[in-house]
Amino acid sequence: MILTHVDDIRDVPAGEWDALAVQAGLYLSHRWLAAQQHDPTARVRYALVHDDDRLIAAAPLYVVDTEPNALYRVHELVPDRTPVRTLLAGARRGYLNAPLLHPRLTPDLRREALSRLVVAAASLASSHEAQPWWLYVSDAAASELAEVCGTKPVQLGQDAHIPLSGSTFDDYLAGLPSKRRVAIRRERRAFAEAGYELRTLRLSECADAAGALLAQLQERHGHPAAPDVMARLLRDQADGMADSGIVHAAYAEGRMVAFSLFYRHAGTVWLRATGYDYARLRGAHEYFNLVYYLPIEDAYAHGATTVHLGMESLRAKTLRGAVTSPLWAIEGA
Repeated sequence: MILTHVDDIRDVPAGEWDALAVQAGLYLSHRWLAAQQHDPTARVRYALVHDDDRLIAAAPLYVVDTEPNALYRVHELVPDRTPVRTLLAGARRGYLNAPLLHPRLTPDLRREALSRLVVAAASLASSHEAQPWWLYVSDAAASELAEVCGTKPVQLGQDAHIPLSGSTFDDYLAGLPSKRRVAIRRERRAFAEAGYELRTLRLSECADAAGALLAQLQERHGHPAAPDVMARLLRDQADGMADSGIVHAAYAEGRMVAFSLFYRHAGTVWLRATGYDYARLRGAHEYFNLVYYLPIEDAYAHGATTVHLGMESLRAKTLRGAVTSPLWAIEGA
């Protein structure tokens, strides 16, 4: 078993990487990580574990210079921590993380490969006088990782996704309580009657308009953001992700007033962003339709079996059929 490092994920064949990442999801996929690796706020290396020339484990390792996202600042997440330089192991964006391990490893090989990743993170952290952390680790991976690290997991929040049965939106509704079915039909009817023009767009076609609405949402939640900065972020994401982002948008009088951005990956629709021109909304349950109902329809249309919704607003998500599971922070060895 051999541990190596590369500085550019494009030096790793996408098929080999994604064979490890298929269960971990979009935010550890080869394409997503390639799109993120030139972020100037951190320096990244990729730890690779090979056995008989086969890639069996991997992890991106980020030495963070500046963390613009408060939800990735360890000292603001974990009690009794002072600000120190951090090495983030695994996904650095998306609030979902896991060490990447080949699904067909024996238990002994799996533990040894995971140990190599933990040692790689600790070694790189030490060389930069940093502390290694794995943030937003999925519940399925947390206990195994914590055992190898020899540390205790700290819960950070809950991840949410909607499992989809059957093949139509009516099949989705059938799995919900009758009162909830009535409420969803009412919300969908109000949205349809509001008279919006609905468009499905590539992110590159509407990044400026969507960025302005995303900035409004950020402002509403106490995170001031300039529209041009949000637009640039979305344009960069469109470029990095080969313009695979899908936008559902509502227009009024020829102007975008609401949108949701999502990606289709490995049988799942991944909700990434949403935004609104609050002064122009028509009180027609725009959020629920754009964030839940239209992506669910898209999932059925493209054979996906899950809509991933991420953290926060958990009550709204569970009322609409979402299943939640804990997310953990694990301090590296």
